[in-house]
Amino acid sequence: MVKRSLQGSVTGIEQAKKAFAHKGWTQENLAFEVNLKTRQPIWRFFSGRPVERHIFIEICSVLSLNWREIAANPPEEFSESKELSAAEFLDIDALVQFVRSQRFDKIQDQCGTLQLLDVSRPVRIDDIYIDVNIMEEIASLQWLEFADLQKFTSKEFDRFGLGEVSQIEMAGITAVETYSKLRVLGKPGAGKTTFLQHLAIQCNRGRFAANRVAIFVTLRDFADESRVAGEFNLLNYICKEFLTCGISDPSVLATLLLEGRVLLLLDGLDEVLHQQSIGVVNEIRRLSEKYQKNMFVVTCRTAAKAFNLRRFTDVEIAPFSQDQIAAFAQKWFTALTKTNIQNKQEQAIEFIKKLDLPENLQFRRLAASPLFLHLVCWVFHHQNKFPNQKIAFYKQCLDLLLGKWDETKAIERDEVYEGFLLPQKLKLLSQVASATFDQGNYFFEQHIVEQYISDYICDLPNASTEPEELQLDSEGVLQAIELQHGLLAERVRGIFSFSYLTFQEYLTAQKIVASYNLQALEQPLERLVSHITEPRWREIFLLTVAMLRSADFLVLLMKQEVDALVAQDPYLQKFLTWTSQKSLATPESVAIRAFYFALARTPHLTWYFALVCIFDQDIFLDAALDNLVMECKSNFADVYECNEALSSALTIAQDAGLHQALQQLKDLLPDPEQSRERIQTWWQTSYPAWIEQLKSAIAKHRNIEHDWHFSPQQQEVLQQYYDANQLLLDCLNSNGEITDVVRQEIEASLLLPRKELFEQEWQGGKQNS
Repeated sequence: MVKRSLQGSVTGIEQAKKAFAHKGWTQENLAFEVNLKTRQPIWRFFSGRPVERHIFIEICSVLSLNWREIAANPPEEFSESKELSAAEFLDIDALVQFVRSQRFDKIQDQCGTLQLLDVSRPVRIDDIYIDVNIMEEIASLQWLEFADLQKFTSKEFDRFGLGEVSQIEMAGITAVETYSKLRVLGKPGAGKTTFLQHLAIQCNRGRFAANRVAIFVTLRDFADESRVAGEFNLLNYICKEFLTCGISDPSVLATLLLEGRVLLLLDGLDEVLHQQSIGVVNEIRRLSEKYQKNMFVVTCRTAAKAFNLRRFTDVEIAPFSQDQIAAFAQKWFTALTKTNIQNKQEQAIEFIKKLDLPENLQFRRLAASPLFLHLVCWVFHHQNKFPNQKIAFYKQCLDLLLGKWDETKAIERDEVYEGFLLPQKLKLLSQVASATFDQGNYFFEQHIVEQYISDYICDLPNASTEPEELQLDSEGVLQAIELQHGLLAERVRGIFSFSYLTFQEYLTAQKIVASYNLQALEQPLERLVSHITEPRWREIFLLTVAMLRSADFLVLLMKQEVDALVAQDPYLQKFLTWTSQKSLATPESVAIRAFYFALARTPHLTWYFALVCIFDQDIFLDAALDNLVMECKSNFADVYECNEALSSALTIAQDAGLHQALQQLKDLLPDPEQSRERIQTWWQTSYPAWIEQLKSAIAKHRNIEHDWHFSPQQQEVLQQYYDANQLLLDCLNSNGEITDVVRQEIEASLLLPRKELFEQEWQGGKQNS
């Protein structure tokens, strides 16, 4: 019989103390990690005194140590002469604890670490795992009308499943406790396998399902061995696994199953090849129905839900919330960076802060997936910022989903669309993305996307022309894309979308660029520019500029389209002429025009801009005068406020005429100490003429305070014009390939009236000739 206690050797204790010091914990911290109520066993461990075997092993595991290297005279592994028999145990609880003790190292080795992408060393699951939430309703099984989905915003679109919009989530472990037979669905990289590993480790430590034995089975490995053996027998497969832990008597496993003392964790039902899937599913059914008192958890990609497991409850892993993203980032930077603890924490805080910035919206969209969140953290860690070149990051994510993720996990799949290389897959997906996005559709019915796939297949060499065969091929390709890549997802029954809006946008831009490069024609970019006033196309413009070998032609087209928005309205042209006049002979003329553009439309928002441009006295004075009028309009009954605002304006007014006019107006204000009745009388009799005099004086001396009366339609056009100019400026400031000549030409002509644009073109043509 294996001894129940262990103690560390002299060298082992020294090694453990070094590992403990590296963690930077107190003994209370370590006791908490090992799930102990007091730190006494920790003290005994470091003092070289005997400690209960399972506690000794758990302390070593938390410190990332091999317990056999730390223990003094560690017990040998079971040999055949020390085989365990269930008959030796009259108490089932004792049998459970003994089997768990024997299999402790096996489970720790099998489930205790993760191999993350691009990380050279295994990572302890405890150091990176975040509790997952699940949704009890599977969105793709819901019935909704297509028109209902069109009401969802792009923010709601970015979630894994539309069910999250309306349903309450529950903790993953709560779901396992609630349903004894559970199938956990999720998209690629949603954390299904990691969740199962976490359950196994927690059960192994007695923190979850403490009266059960955890058994973790990779169904792909079971299927492969069954194929070689010529039979599917899950019980025999587990017995062989028990044998590696020195448990060769089949009655041990049979007893545990009969008594309902097993937590059977079956990972990756979707990873089983089609020809083996029936045998695997039947074996899961047989075992779960024969030994119903046990707990069964199976994981599977959402798209493979067609495998019917009778009496199993289906749930789906929910996307990470903001709190979960923050918790994951904190753990990630602590576990995977080699800086000191303070720097790790600071980088995690900086990561979350920058992730919430508007310019990083696309990264925030992807961060709901643990797989992509890991990649985002990895990129941020190396650059200490989010990449300006988003294109390379999106490409890495797509390459990962389109093949490398399965390759990393050594998954062999049925190649439904045999012969499709990565460029062909991308081309097909780009066509679907472009066609649906161009029509304004985030969601599309199954027959629509199958038609796009059919159109693509028809252009392939040796493609079938039979409608029925094409239909079957299209259905098969759609199922393969959904299952293998997760790029297309069935949101509700019969209605699909891209799993992330970011990928639909990226692939749409890729289709535009490919069409432009291939045809050497202007139409693809001209069609794109026609959407310049539509906010949902903003990211497409930025991506297209970044992808083009030369973006000069596109940004010039954008400039023409922007100017055309206001070219035919004389009143708007007069307004632009005024903003231009206010910026004459100023080096920062574009910024000045933007300031006066905003001043006339939203005066109450201009003080911040003026403070930014405090180096320019004219701007600061005009903002102060505009603020003066606003104060006097809104606080007419508070003479004191008007008096103070006038005093502030007088201190910065350099022009003698303006200074005199403002002083005279200040003298006309009633004394604030007068009675309220006299001030009210002054307001009713003198204020209207006084405020008009103030506005006239400002208009005369500073050429502002004009009463621009824009119609609702003109207000809308001006907003579109301003936003389109901002988009154009963002494109110029991106990493696109734009020559300095074109960049300078566009920047110098932003927000100019048509007459001055013609003059600039004439001057430019004259110089070139």
